[in-house]
Amino acid sequence: MAKETNGNGANIGFEETLWKAADKLRGSMDAAEYKYVVLGLIFLKYISDKFETKYNELVAEGDGFEEDRDEYTVENIFWVPKEARWQSIQNQAKDPKIGQTIDDAMILIEKENPTLKGVLDKRYARPELDKRRLGELIDLISTIKLHQNGSKDLLGRVYEYFLGKFASMEGKSGGEFYTPTCVVKTLVEMIEPYQGRIYDPCCGSGGMFVQSEKFVEEHQGKIENLSIYGQELNSTTWKLCRMNLAIRGLEGNIGPQHADSFHNDLHKTLKADFILANPPFNISDWGGNQLAEDARWRYGTPPAGNANYAWLQHMVYHLAPNGTAGIVLANGSLSTNTSNEGVIRKNMIDADLVDCIVAMPDKLFYTTGIPVSLWILNRNKTCLPNGAGKPGLPNGAGKPSFRERSGEILFIDARKKGTMVDRRLRELTDEDITEIANTYHQWRNLEGAYEDVKGFCKSAHLEEVQKHEYVLTPGRYVGIEEAEDDGIPFEEKMENLTGELAELFTKSLHLEEEIRKNLEGIGYGL
Repeated sequence: MAKETNGNGANIGFEETLWKAADKLRGSMDAAEYKYVVLGLIFLKYISDKFETKYNELVAEGDGFEEDRDEYTVENIFWVPKEARWQSIQNQAKDPKIGQTIDDAMILIEKENPTLKGVLDKRYARPELDKRRLGELIDLISTIKLHQNGSKDLLGRVYEYFLGKFASMEGKSGGEFYTPTCVVKTLVEMIEPYQGRIYDPCCGSGGMFVQSEKFVEEHQGKIENLSIYGQELNSTTWKLCRMNLAIRGLEGNIGPQHADSFHNDLHKTLKADFILANPPFNISDWGGNQLAEDARWRYGTPPAGNANYAWLQHMVYHLAPNGTAGIVLANGSLSTNTSNEGVIRKNMIDADLVDCIVAMPDKLFYTTGIPVSLWILNRNKTCLPNGAGKPGLPNGAGKPSFRERSGEILFIDARKKGTMVDRRLRELTDEDITEIANTYHQWRNLEGAYEDVKGFCKSAHLEEVQKHEYVLTPGRYVGIEEAEDDGIPFEEKMENLTGELAELFTKSLHLEEEIRKNLEGIGYGL
């Protein structure tokens, strides 16, 4: 069993071993291409292993139902035809035609399982893919049992780990579909999506949905009480999301195909209870000129040269009356006044939509070292007695109600949090995530015991935000952390510092004199 990780997925056991071995087989393929080769095979191995687990159970029962597809579909297990089962593929791993064999297996599986139609990648037969290396990769993946009773998330961890490694290798393009787990977990822990409709309009590979599922399970909830909606522009990433949901048995409506959320909104009438999103930062070519009069721009028309405030308003538009959103945005969105963005921010703040802003540390993303912030938006900041009407807090769930906090915004400065896992990547620990989420909950919840902590968190009223010209940078509000009192009187500290400074000046004069003497000795007097 692989050991757990609490962040982006580093150092977690056999996943890393599998990655290193698989990466050696990559050869001349770049990461963007190799990604689909590897993830497609892992997915095929997983659904075959899951099928085999049930198959062996039926064989053991001895009633002859092991080839009855109804026995599988009733338990949401994909039906895998004989020719597409992993053992058949592994037996042909050394065959020069192995690429076509895999493509044919993918076609058969899609034909037998309509929910996978158009999802599986069928690129294994193309001539440029080295069939010897492909066979070695099949043999390698064959050594890992990706499904067995009691270990349903084994494949989930492998898949998540590989997505992160590919993002790291690919840089910017890889990060378009991968949000670091610790960032996703922070958002999920803050807004607590227990039940209701959850939506991500730029869902990438589906990390927000996966983490929400984990949250519900960890809190003894029922995953069937969470309805998943999403949309993704990139066609191959949309397929990754479909596979990512499928391997976890999650049903989600992410549209019949990839589509642009701005120009082809597949969920126009959706009002979500929870929105979790990490939209691509500072997109300049989002086609804003074609949407100048769009109904979503209730707080102002976003600039055609930057989509940040278009994303914010798109999500507010899709929030239910009691809905909550958690959004990752570049720090510039907190203070920009360019091209109407400052006006939009002012209007959103005056409409009391902003609940909390969290400044995150830098180097959390594979794609960029720039820091980001978390925006928590809420359509209803008034108290809801006994959790009534709040989808995330059902009656009888034992969760506290939210207090009246109209005209207030919580600022959290978490820039000093996190631990470097290598020279260029940082991740938040579980303790960091818990501290951030608990601070928000203590401030938000009716029974909370919140207190401002200088240098870390501050509850500010609207009047204070107005004095700061509607800038939402947490550092402006939380102040500077007070230095720990060491018990030494100020006068004594000054006397000691003055003495040390005088001593340094004396040493400096002595060193200068020595340098002069040495230069004179070699004929370079000053």
